[in-house]
Amino acid sequence: MRIREGFPGQRLRVLPPDVVRTASGTGLTRHLLVTDAGYYPNALHHGATRSHGAWGTIVIVVLSGRGACRTGEEVRDVGPAQALLIPARSPHRYWSDDHDPWTIAWMHVRGQILPDVERAVAPDGLAAVVDLHEPLHVVGELERALAAMEQDETMPSLLRAAGAGWSVLAQVVADAAAGSQTRTEPVRAAQTYLREHLDAPVRVGELATRVGLSTSHFAALFRRATGGGVVEYVKRLRIARASELLVTTPMSVAEVARAVGYDDPFYFARQFRRVHDCSPTQFRARANS
Repeated sequence: MRIREGFPGQRLRVLPPDVVRTASGTGLTRHLLVTDAGYYPNALHHGATRSHGAWGTIVIVVLSGRGACRTGEEVRDVGPAQALLIPARSPHRYWSDDHDPWTIAWMHVRGQILPDVERAVAPDGLAAVVDLHEPLHVVGELERALAAMEQDETMPSLLRAAGAGWSVLAQVVADAAAGSQTRTEPVRAAQTYLREHLDAPVRVGELATRVGLSTSHFAALFRRATGGGVVEYVKRLRIARASELLVTTPMSVAEVARAVGYDDPFYFARQFRRVHDCSPTQFRARANS
């Protein structure tokens, strides 16, 4: 037998229907509203079956233990440092593992932004499992949402919960787009190297060797994780750093160009204009006006 709640040490908050109706139709909370939130430690025999789905989107983050979710004909296993996202109105059944019961932090959310979130994470309309790159941060935000709801049901508390809820969703969407940490670790290592060596020449083959991959495999992983190629990524990093130097230092444009890896200040100016639609000199003048 599966039970929805009643676990030693659990925390749980559910907004009353009248509060949900009012908050869903007014102000900022119509865009995002956390309606339910909780923390279930060592939730043996936990589970729920909703033949018509839930009114809101469900996000469950597993801290430890394991569980699974069935939507349609698909069964998705979920474990530590992973998030389970179940789209609104999607029939589902989820459960904690009997031998290794999960500890979870979770929330139900409604609002106008949720269809875009669901399309990004679960485009097939079924439950999706996402590897979290910073699970402690996500769990901390779920804790903030729950703590705000535990305080009271006033609009300030609902807004604080919504802010924390949005942080959770943004992280889940970003991690879903980036892919698993195993797949993106070489890309993250390369990004760190590029940030620390902005003035060095960009050679994709050397970067691939540095992270232990073939050039073609690395280039494909990098594009999948960032949405673009290495050269464009470095250009954006360099121009961002150049913008900072133009505003915060008295360095000449040529000096700034060299500091971010451009030996030719005229080529640097052309690249800068493509990003900011103005010259470095104009950018500095506008920032200091």
